[in-house]
Amino acid sequence: MELTINPNGIWYHGSNQIFTELREGSTITQWKELAEAFSHQPNRLSYNDDGVISHNGTEKGYLYIIDEPITVDVDVYQHPHTTMDKNAEFLTKRPLRVKMICEL
Repeated sequence: MELTINPNGIWYHGSNQIFTELREGSTITQWKELAEAFSHQPNRLSYNDDGVISHNGTEKGYLYIIDEPITVDVDVYQHPHTTMDKNAEFLTKRPLRVKMICEL
């Protein structure tokens, strides 16, 4: 599956915690459904070529958006040890403001 990064697109983070600032080294993505799935804290997650995600997470989750501009390779970088397709997961290089957009 090929994922394309939109330089002006929305970045998401899913968590089972409530906060206003995301720590350096956290995972973010432009794939909303992936962030939603990660918010449930699965220990197994997969997706097929059509982007349908399966996971075994059961935690109550929260979906966040990054609430400030992001520049790839300045603020975030490709996750170096991901098992997912290119552009699915990025790690933050610094703390980032977030805004919760929904409970899951």
